[in-house]
Amino acid sequence: MNLSEEIKTRLQNLEPSSLEIIDESAMHAGHAGNGGGAHFKLNLTSSHFSNKSQIMRHRLIYQILADLIPKKIHALSITARATDDPN
Repeated sequence: MNLSEEIKTRLQNLEPSSLEIIDESAMHAGHAGNGGGAHFKLNLTSSHFSNKSQIMRHRLIYQILADLIPKKIHALSITARATDDPN
């Protein structure tokens, strides 16, 4: 299982109605401070985020992926939406 698949599998706990994982590692290869971990952009919509602030939504995601950061995942850009968020 590659890292994107592992992230997707772990995030299934949030029962996403939509999930997009974009590996942006190639765009950041060799930049200062990167010890070899991957860069990802994550777009996730879940009912588990309803009535939660952006900080709480991000914390939920970081808790699920905690053991992957910072070794396997160097950077993670998150867009977390609740299914009932206004457009």
